[in-house]
Amino acid sequence: MMLNFNSKTVLITGGSRGIGEACVKLFAEAGAEVLFTYNSNEKKAEELIKRFSSITNIKSYKIDFNKTNVLEKKVNEILTGFKKIDILVNNAGIWEYGRVDEMTAGKWERTININLTGTFIFTKAVIPLMKKNRYGRIINITSTAGQRGEPFYSHYAASKGGIISLTKSLAAELGEFGITVNSVAPGWVITDMTRDVFADEEYKEKVRNEIPVKRIAEADDIAGPVLFLASDLARHINGEILNVNGGSVLCG
Repeated sequence: MMLNFNSKTVLITGGSRGIGEACVKLFAEAGAEVLFTYNSNEKKAEELIKRFSSITNIKSYKIDFNKTNVLEKKVNEILTGFKKIDILVNNAGIWEYGRVDEMTAGKWERTININLTGTFIFTKAVIPLMKKNRYGRIINITSTAGQRGEPFYSHYAASKGGIISLTKSLAAELGEFGITVNSVAPGWVITDMTRDVFADEEYKEKVRNEIPVKRIAEADDIAGPVLFLASDLARHINGEILNVNGGSVLCG
């Protein structure tokens, strides 16, 4: 079975909810040793560990991605004692409304710190282990917003566009070491992050009708392609931005 991860160790950022939680579940069910970070949802992290600790090794780590001055130290502490990290899923991120003419530098920096700089710091930390083992799969969760822009979320779009460029750059830089770097770019997804905007049922229905497959993605719809890109089925895919949006945004 090519989707068997029994001998693999995966590190997932932002793993206590939404897409990250779905990734934790799928990788655990596929047999991987799972490490995941979370920021505030300690109860959910504990529930995940309780649910999957009987079938695999699973650990959680509380980290505030906005504290970039201590983030690198925290990541290195996590990796101490691990001889390998086979798969890194950079998922942690925020999506906050902001008119560009009203946005403070602090709000801009918060999104860039968490979404883009956090991805860089985790990626930088695992690369030495991956190079040493001449194997690695790095999957970055981006967005269609990073490809086409998004009004009132320019800071978010900029951060995701930065991750897309980072993905392509590192794919070319690290391929010779047996490391592939790819991205999954979701469109609309029903998660905690979009709960408020989808509280408007009329708007939610409008979004659904604009998607060719006539449904809004759920977290599992994004986690599945992540699992695929981490598997040997995708061993020759490198630098790809895999759009998962039901055909609503046709960009690549």
